[in-house]
Amino acid sequence: MSESARFNMVEAQIRTSNVTDARIHAAMGAVARERFVPSASRALAYADVPVAIAQGRYLLDPRSFAKLAQLAQIRAEDRVLDVACGTGYSSAVLARIAREVFALEQDADLVRIASELLANVVGKVELVQGGLVEGVKAQAPFDVIFVNGAIEQAPETLLGQLAEGGRLVTVMREGGQARAWLFVKQNGQVGRRPDFDADVPLLAGFKKAMGFVF
Repeated sequence: MSESARFNMVEAQIRTSNVTDARIHAAMGAVARERFVPSASRALAYADVPVAIAQGRYLLDPRSFAKLAQLAQIRAEDRVLDVACGTGYSSAVLARIAREVFALEQDADLVRIASELLANVVGKVELVQGGLVEGVKAQAPFDVIFVNGAIEQAPETLLGQLAEGGRLVTVMREGGQARAWLFVKQNGQVGRRPDFDADVPLLAGFKKAMGFVF
């Protein structure tokens, strides 16, 4: 069942969303997404919706995940920081495309689950427990930083961990709009540009600080 579900997901949700990278098709077609969601949510594993995996935490919907991965232009030699890896699905997919993935998660229960699920994946994944906003300074710089969820302001600490030529992809909410953004570090400076519309759940810790209003 899961193989046909993965095939249908790639054909109906990924290809039709202008994701043309065959490596992403192959990786998402190979990783059993249903293993990374709670048993009660298995029926939703391949649906075009975010799936709750913990309080306030979600697996991105397949379309948004695939389009973000394509936006990051991941190369075979890249080192990737996968922020808010959750149960590890995103890391399992990205590890099939990149040289190595550092899977960052702060929730202890999710870290425990991810460590089991990532034990036998194809590719090189190192699981790191720590604050999502802080990144993994000890392993920086990274060629790609992939943020699993929406944020409300530029993630300055993470951007500081990009290598020259490095890319960070995320969904930013500004006003009533939620769009994917590509941040690129060139000549020591970080530029950014918007890409596709994507309404994904907000990631805890990346909400805009509420200032005083007089």
